[in-house]
Amino acid sequence: MDNLSFDDFLKVDIRVGTVVRAEPFPEARKPAIKLWVDFGGEIGERKTSAQITVHYDPATLIGRQVMAVVNFPPRQIGPFMSEVLVLGVPDDDGAIVLLSPDSKVPDGGRMH
Repeated sequence: MDNLSFDDFLKVDIRVGTVVRAEPFPEARKPAIKLWVDFGGEIGERKTSAQITVHYDPATLIGRQVMAVVNFPPRQIGPFMSEVLVLGVPDDDGAIVLLSPDSKVPDGGRMH
């Protein structure tokens, strides 16, 4: 793995946001959920899709805070335009577990 400079790290804008809407994404090639995440006043609401169906269903995601990269260019995922990348790590079986703060913080806060 290549070393990264601190300036390179600062280019990646990782923020916290709250899921305000979540829906199944049956058109996706792999099982996924569409998410709308509110990052607060400066960034606003952005949408994404995530392959997180093993541990989550849409109803349980509403109100949950998640971490996401907010400065990637939008990416077309089938019929859906993804605007951010929510972050997660794999469990022992490879299913994604979302990254989130362990207590409530203001939406839009940048990871340090």
